[in-house]
Amino acid sequence: MELPLVVGVDGSESSLSAVDWAADEAARHGLPLRLVYASLWERYEGVLPSTDPDRPSDQVMADDVVGIAAERARRRHPEVKVFTEVVPDEAVDALLREGLGASALVTGSRGRGAFQGLLLGSVGLTVAARAHCPVIVVRGDRASREGTHERILLGVGDPAASGEAVRFAFREAEARRCTLDVVRAWRRPEHETADHPPPAAGHAGHEHAEQASTLLDAALLDAAADHPGVRVRRATVEGPARKVLLNRSAAADLVIIGARRATGHFGLQLGRVGHTLLHHAQCPVAIVPQPV
Repeated sequence: MELPLVVGVDGSESSLSAVDWAADEAARHGLPLRLVYASLWERYEGVLPSTDPDRPSDQVMADDVVGIAAERARRRHPEVKVFTEVVPDEAVDALLREGLGASALVTGSRGRGAFQGLLLGSVGLTVAARAHCPVIVVRGDRASREGTHERILLGVGDPAASGEAVRFAFREAEARRCTLDVVRAWRRPEHETADHPPPAAGHAGHEHAEQASTLLDAALLDAAADHPGVRVRRATVEGPARKVLLNRSAAADLVIIGARRATGHFGLQLGRVGHTLLHHAQCPVAIVPQPV
């Protein structure tokens, strides 16, 4: 059986958008969908009174949240197998554990209640920075969430962190039958800036661009051979990667980057590019871990 696509749900509008996105993705790839609610989220927002004295109110809410989310997914794609789970644990711990047996984890970009501004940092951001499977944070406008741009954006950075992300992007573009835009950003060393150019500044800039192009070709070689039907548009762009990808996310349905995951490292393993995209991208963001 294929590993399920796991969605963290909490009853918020953002998590319901994540359910919609994940249901589309599950249908696209023929995957089962698993909706997970971590009941200890209630500690942060209080406990609603229960009309049933035999059942705790947080259990009633949890059942309602996963029930509504499951019905929404089944209405959207009746052919997708949907499973639900209420986990008695903190959200981050529950999702990281679920991710060990998932094809990918999906979360919304905001939670519910008074701590909306913090929940990406405490749940979605932490999961994206620590999970050992791909994590998709669903954000952006309706057009991007529903795939109307017919374009996926892949940022290729450190070759040591990009292999799995490249393979993920090609599989995704093939399943969607859309264009894959691949970008590698490059920058001149500080001593070669416009304010302090070396004697052959133009030549040096050309060399940096050529090096970026060579690295990009190498990164794409195997995946392109495995997916010959995928339409690829490649580009090397001078500038900070986080700004380049952020600007291009407005015309994409999904932006994908890799992230290194060191074995036995329990801290947050996410760079500035990932932080920027998770907080500001104009489309859903996929963080694909690369074991090192």
